[in-house]
Amino acid sequence: MYICNCNGLRQRDVARSIEAGAIRPRDIFASHQCQAQCAKCVCDMRRMIQDATESYAMAAE
Repeated sequence: MYICNCNGLRQRDVARSIEAGAIRPRDIFASHQCQAQCAKCVCDMRRMIQDATESYAMAAE
C-alpha cells in the first residue's frame, strides 16, 4: 500500500526507515532522498512511528 503517493513510498519503505532509526517523517523522507510534497502522508507516517515506538517499548519490558 502506498503511504506517500507523491514520492511513491510504500508502507514497507516507511517501515524499513523506521526500523533503521527514523523518528520523524523528515527522517523517512531523507532516507529516501525526497521531501514532503502535499504532506497528506505525514499523519500516517507519524502513526507508524508511534506504533513502532510502542511496540519496541513493550518488547523491552
